[in-house]
Amino acid sequence: MIGVARTDPTVIGRWWWTVDRWSLGAVGLLIVLGAILVAAASPPVAHRLGLGEFHFVQRHLTMLVPAIAILVASSLMSVQMIRRAGLVMLVLSLLGVAATLVVGTEIKGATRWISLPGLSLQPSEFLKPAFAVIAAWLFATRYARNDFPGNLMATVLWLLSTALLLLQPDLGMVVVLFIIWGVQFFLAGLPMLLVVALVALAVFGGVGSYFAFDHVSSRIDRFLDPTAGDNYQIERSLEAFQAGGLFGVGPGEGVIKRALPDAHADFIFAVAGEEFGLLWCLLMVALFGFVVLRACARLAHSRDLFVVLAGAGLVTMIAAQALINMGSTLHLIPTKGMTLPFISYGGSSLLATAFATGMLLALTRKGPDHGGLA
Repeated sequence: MIGVARTDPTVIGRWWWTVDRWSLGAVGLLIVLGAILVAAASPPVAHRLGLGEFHFVQRHLTMLVPAIAILVASSLMSVQMIRRAGLVMLVLSLLGVAATLVVGTEIKGATRWISLPGLSLQPSEFLKPAFAVIAAWLFATRYARNDFPGNLMATVLWLLSTALLLLQPDLGMVVVLFIIWGVQFFLAGLPMLLVVALVALAVFGGVGSYFAFDHVSSRIDRFLDPTAGDNYQIERSLEAFQAGGLFGVGPGEGVIKRALPDAHADFIFAVAGEEFGLLWCLLMVALFGFVVLRACARLAHSRDLFVVLAGAGLVTMIAAQALINMGSTLHLIPTKGMTLPFISYGGSSLLATAFATGMLLALTRKGPDHGGLA
């Protein structure tokens, strides 16, 4: 790929010289680190479930093949193709989320998954990137045409998505969608009065969730007062970071993962802390930060409002999910079951994140077909 000439007229040639190769490399490194961590964290989980020792490792590596293909394919898309793909994905994901309420499989008190042959699909994972693209389209169209109710339509879309997610329930996804919608609305020219109203809405929503959902109030109570309930997983997570220190105890040598039910998924960051240490964790934080800041810097040069809003929504999705996962693992916020992008085991999450990242790479490519980046 390094030998591709600048004058190469093929699709791959044009892609290589217009895509942000630094961000592509950072994402590739995150994928590699994720594969290593799943291999380190998942065998004890597989053993507890009576599965083969490398069951989750094999499934994760298998899912990486379509995930990488989706990432590369979506990074090749033009702005117009991104709009179309986002619309198709939005319709399918909304139908999928609605279907979980009827035929969904209940896991840990929530119906977020649809069981398919050989795969459990979580439609809400695909709703996030699709929502970011279509909400950006609506906001941008409102800016271009005063007679188009884009702001209202984006708000109605957010309310519809939120209502379906609350019925599952999936408060974590609701929070991520709210952040995406709020960031895009702000960048599209939200008046300061409405900014204050959004902050008030967020506070009201948080308080309302505390009283409306028992699992939310339980997690907040345990966060504020560790003696208020069972904090088994978070206590083991903090023990893992303490045991790992600066350099970790060594690959495969961690013991806390044997006691963490979700060591390969929601708490994989704790496994990284124990076995590879603080420096490895800081490397992952730096990689996520680099991808986010690099995308923001490139989007700042775009002359297309849709590109700016869609890119901002997608990068906000990735950043919010990473912060929520790491914050929960470190007990900086109440625990919330959410995967760490590209790092945690999870088929739907991996595929949806690959789709989102591929579209982000497409939006930040150079050229007139990709937002007019200089």
